[in-house]
Amino acid sequence: MMSAVSLMSSKRAVTLLTFVGFCAYLLILPGLVLWLSGNWRWVEGWIFSVSFSALAASTLLWLYYKDPALLAERLRRPGTGGEPPSDVAILVGIKVAGIAWIILPPLDLRFGWMPRLPLWSEASGALMFLVGSFFFFRAFTDNPYLSQLVRIQADRGQLLIDTGVYGVVRHPMYLGASLIMVGGAFLLGSVCGLLVSLAMLLLLVMRIFGEEKLLARDLAGYQAYCKRVRYRLVPWVW
Repeated sequence: MMSAVSLMSSKRAVTLLTFVGFCAYLLILPGLVLWLSGNWRWVEGWIFSVSFSALAASTLLWLYYKDPALLAERLRRPGTGGEPPSDVAILVGIKVAGIAWIILPPLDLRFGWMPRLPLWSEASGALMFLVGSFFFFRAFTDNPYLSQLVRIQADRGQLLIDTGVYGVVRHPMYLGASLIMVGGAFLLGSVCGLLVSLAMLLLLVMRIFGEEKLLARDLAGYQAYCKRVRYRLVPWVW
């Protein structure tokens, strides 16, 4: 039987290999986006891909060195936390939308499937991307229980987090991801990317309802927290 030390070493090795794999993907992402577009001088493509890679890499590095337990939790496969099948389906849909969000805009530019968004939208998209990056990164630094699975982490002693960006909205990572998705599509001037972003927003809203139902039922203090922080996703709106 594998000893506890050997099992822990194996888990660390798997986490390290997955981490290295993500880093390798981030290094080739700018080249992939520009190659798909067929235009290596596409300035917006460079800005988008380098900015997205920098955000993802900085988040991964922070987790790897500052909160490896959360990184391991984030690397758990969908369906391994006892989530309902409906949430697993939503999470898979979000991941598929994320892939489409990266590959469709450059292909849209290359083949001209849809008209381009106006130039002014690119500047506003860059601003949205920047604000979204702040909320996205801070959600990880503020919440050591930010699993990608909708589950109560009793095995990790999960507690309610209500400070930092969690004092602004109840789902700051989703807010950040939404701003990044929509802002990225605007930055690239892509209607295809914008449509994918809106589909992902719908999936996130669906997920929020199920997630909050579980948290209100099983996480101590969450119902009182909802009364203090009224907005789920967008301050002063919803």
